[in-house]
Amino acid sequence: MKRLLAMGLGGIFLANSALSPVCAQELVGDREAGRKLSGQCRTCHGLEGFALIPIAPHIGGEPASYIARQLTAFREGTREHEIMSVVAKSLSDEQIADLGAWYSGHTATASLKADPIDAPGDCIGCHGEDGIALVEDAPNLAGESVPYIDAQLKAFRLGKRTHEIMSGIAADLTDEEIRKFAEWYANIGLGIDLVE
Repeated sequence: MKRLLAMGLGGIFLANSALSPVCAQELVGDREAGRKLSGQCRTCHGLEGFALIPIAPHIGGEPASYIARQLTAFREGTREHEIMSVVAKSLSDEQIADLGAWYSGHTATASLKADPIDAPGDCIGCHGEDGIALVEDAPNLAGESVPYIDAQLKAFRLGKRTHEIMSGIAADLTDEEIRKFAEWYANIGLGIDLVE
């Protein structure tokens, strides 16, 4: 019941968050400037946003506002990561918007390998059955590695990472449920088309 309430309220929170002003999110980034800046991102996230290491997320095709929100959180210390916190610390709002413009300009596609009826019900309202997010405040999960999804859900569950919707949902998840959800999304094929 708690999960259903959190999911229902999520739509209200997401609608309101889309109207909330955050500097880097409001800026329209320069895609070419973002391409140049992406050189510092490519070791982990790849030029097109397809992660090259299992502990990094795929970011190609994510909404610019989502990328800006995450980079701003790393820069301001409201989200922490040993590498991203250092990288984001030196980024200006304009550079964050530029990176958002570059990575959001790619197209992410997913191909299900299993029956969508088996998709995790706690997740599909925001992240979709195929892992392509249905709301701007949620990341795509298609093709993310099991270790990455597992780590993020446990961070939400433990309060190391917070979000008005995810914190409530993850609080009730068992390790087995987390693993099951991670495996569902990891088994979806992800394609990211680089748009020059």
